[in-house]
Amino acid sequence: MSTSKVSATGVAPKKSGGRRKLTLPVVLLVIAGALALVSLVRLVSGADDVTSVGQVAGALELAVPIGLAGLGGLWAERAGVVNIGLEGMMVLGTWFGAWAGFQWGPWMGVLFGIIGGALGGLLHAVVTITFGVNHIVSGVAINILAVGVTRYLSNFAFDGVEGGSSKQSPHIDQITKITVPGLSDWMQDLQQRHWFLVSDIAGIVGGLVTGISLLTVVALLLIPGTWWLLWRTAFGLRLRSCGENPVAAESLGVNVYRYKYIAVTVSGGLAGLAGAFLAIVATGIYQEGQTGGRGYIGLAAMIFGNWMPGGMALGAGLFGFTDSLKLRGGAENVHAMLLLLAILLVLVVFWQLYRKKYVAAVVSAAVSALLFTWYALTDQVPSQFVDAAPYVTTLLVLSLSAQRLRMPKADGLTYRKGQGK
Repeated sequence: MSTSKVSATGVAPKKSGGRRKLTLPVVLLVIAGALALVSLVRLVSGADDVTSVGQVAGALELAVPIGLAGLGGLWAERAGVVNIGLEGMMVLGTWFGAWAGFQWGPWMGVLFGIIGGALGGLLHAVVTITFGVNHIVSGVAINILAVGVTRYLSNFAFDGVEGGSSKQSPHIDQITKITVPGLSDWMQDLQQRHWFLVSDIAGIVGGLVTGISLLTVVALLLIPGTWWLLWRTAFGLRLRSCGENPVAAESLGVNVYRYKYIAVTVSGGLAGLAGAFLAIVATGIYQEGQTGGRGYIGLAAMIFGNWMPGGMALGAGLFGFTDSLKLRGGAENVHAMLLLLAILLVLVVFWQLYRKKYVAAVVSAAVSALLFTWYALTDQVPSQFVDAAPYVTTLLVLSLSAQRLRMPKADGLTYRKGQGK
């Protein structure tokens, strides 16, 4: 049997590196198990809002800008360019999106937000690809420059306008939101019954069909669209080859500079779209500093997802979920997550014992015991921990998944045309 085929257990045989590739049935089984575990924690803790319709809808809205930024980072890094400037490109997207949105409507705001971010991406491409400046230095410079530029422009565009100031824009009209009639009400009714697993599934489905912005739908479609374009077309193969081995790609006739420029400009456009989403959909107004580091979190989500769209979406969803927990129910919901983490660490203990990694198993068991004790002796967690929960979760997940990551081989390396001759 070829090593690319799936064995009878549902898991592909080990590759030369010793790693197994999970198949769709296994992934679905893992998701079902995770959902059952969350449902069990909800019943035990009484935190019924953990999987409510409102919680899921809120998590989706919070995850979208992070996912778009992560998708932008994926485009750039698959072509070999590290894009630390995602945060600055998001800032440009928020400002240009708000500026055009309050004058000509929300969809024009979306367009200008994309253009604003794309301009930041183009600048990053010129500096890194043409002039060979260090990618990290260029990205940080763009982040600083974007804050200064938008603050300067706000003094002219918003200050003195009704409802605006030097730090915020006037109100922007909302993009149409859609609700699936009948199905939405049915899911909300099932969710409110608090049944094991059934109500949790109903809450998730209800959150996806209740009050969803059309721009959210567009953002969700961009994830499979990116996967298809980069992994199922000749264009995508050429672009990814620039991030793996640009010298070999050039020898096969690929214009490496052109593909890098396209990738980084699209990367900036996606980050700009994320910024426009924040200004137009999430808040309905531009405010200075409203990105709140989401560009960096998007980059972390991309790394967690191993430079793949699906994994990146899961990382963004995880952050959005924990962030939404903080906003809805706060201390009670995050307190319930202590129990969930403790149970997950128990599973990690058994996994580490199976792999004969006894030190890691002991450490996991100790941390799990501490979390169980913390949960049992308290009713709530401190407000400071509630605020930090999304960021702590992101760091924890990245640290646990770091050993299985593989970035594009030429990511961040300077390339010069003809260097392989």
